[in-house]
Amino acid sequence: MRQTTEQPYVYARRELIEPDWTRFPGWADVTAGQWADVQWQRVNCVKNLKQLRALMGELLTEEFYADLEKDQQLRATMSMLVPPQMMNTMVSEVTWADGRMPRAGAEFTAAFYADPVRRYMLPVFSDRFTEWASHPYATRDSLHEHDMWVAEGLTHRYPTKVLAEMLPTCPQYCGHCTRMDLVGNSTPQFTKLKLAGKPVDRHTAILNYLQQNTGVRDVVVSGGDVANMPWKNLEGWLDKLLDIDNIRDIRLATKALMGMPQHWLAPETVEGVARVAAKARARGVGLAIHTHVNSAQSVTPLVAQASRAMLDAGIRDVRNQGVLMRGVNDTSTQLLDLCFALADDAMITPYYFYMCDMIPFSEHWRVSLSHAQHLQHSILGYLPGFATPRIVCDVPFVGKRWVHQVDTYDTERGISYWRKNYRTSIESEDVDVSSAEYVYYDPIDTLPASGQEWWRQHAAELDGQDAAAQEERAVAAAAASRQASVDQLA
Repeated sequence: MRQTTEQPYVYARRELIEPDWTRFPGWADVTAGQWADVQWQRVNCVKNLKQLRALMGELLTEEFYADLEKDQQLRATMSMLVPPQMMNTMVSEVTWADGRMPRAGAEFTAAFYADPVRRYMLPVFSDRFTEWASHPYATRDSLHEHDMWVAEGLTHRYPTKVLAEMLPTCPQYCGHCTRMDLVGNSTPQFTKLKLAGKPVDRHTAILNYLQQNTGVRDVVVSGGDVANMPWKNLEGWLDKLLDIDNIRDIRLATKALMGMPQHWLAPETVEGVARVAAKARARGVGLAIHTHVNSAQSVTPLVAQASRAMLDAGIRDVRNQGVLMRGVNDTSTQLLDLCFALADDAMITPYYFYMCDMIPFSEHWRVSLSHAQHLQHSILGYLPGFATPRIVCDVPFVGKRWVHQVDTYDTERGISYWRKNYRTSIESEDVDVSSAEYVYYDPIDTLPASGQEWWRQHAAELDGQDAAAQEERAVAAAAASRQASVDQLA
């Protein structure tokens, strides 16, 4: 008699579902043709409470609307912008425990509060912590990308790789955005920095730097989100990028493959991608798309269709770079469900899960390094090796580090120390980077009582950590980076 071994996680292929958008009062009359139209999606994004009320009606209680408004006024680092495609995955059919939509009012509101996609796209004040809403060392530009600008918007952090921030907008604004100091509209709490140069001048300066620095072979084209860049402009720039001999890998970063797949399914986009992909292939350059999916319920048939359309157009690979967040995907079951949803039907390769960065008011999302290590261990063995995502910590002034690469780790105080083997663009040659230690911090609420008490005493000694001081430092750092860019390219 055959015996089966009970496993902690049981794989079962799940059919993808496109939720019925007409369940929301404001979209009761929206046709399939409208839903598939990218312009309709852009025009009907939810940008404020008035529009959310018009969409949801009495599904949500006044308690939720008040909670959201309070967060927008006192905590939000990003302005509200949620495409219909993303709204439609909140409290969708795949989340209904008993196969029926929760009743309007208290029941639906409770489900909405608990929804993983809602938790990071529409954060509310009650989500945030009262004590330690921000870590004492949280900063607006937590990865110090502006410090490593070699041209405005071009971060050169790794020896052979650069990040090109082409524009400061997205089709959707995520509450946990690591580039909250630059991307999106200002909020009552945070005045956003502005790119100073004209787009055409910035983009030309980036190309000039890449032509002059032949040690760079890999360009991540990001922003913001490249889906917000007019395709003819993006294609023209990529065409010039492909003419630079030393560039061998190009990665287009777009959450919109999931948040607004209609953009990547539009004929103009598909045909343009095919032209760029053909040139890349002829030159032997790897052209990939990196998207950002955090929850299995976000993977719908339209998302799978968009991914397949990109692969059919000649994109070498579509990969996912999610963010590890409490209440969203911080269990092994949630991570594996997401990875299989991506790989099975959408043909998206699970690639990375980043630990949430140390921006202001993000503590309720962040997990400890030890928890991230546990999750990495828990998901091993289920997925093919090439599709088993690495959980990484983006250490300030270092870059991505696998969570098990930590050098030393004080679990009582939640302080981890890391090393690296290369210099960034801001470190002189007389710096011995191999012996330097770089620091990352766990969320304080996850620490033992003794560790939390240490931080209460230690935080009282810190000065200049308020939002106004952070903003002043960020503006000064960005201004210095811009001037350095001008001086270098002059």
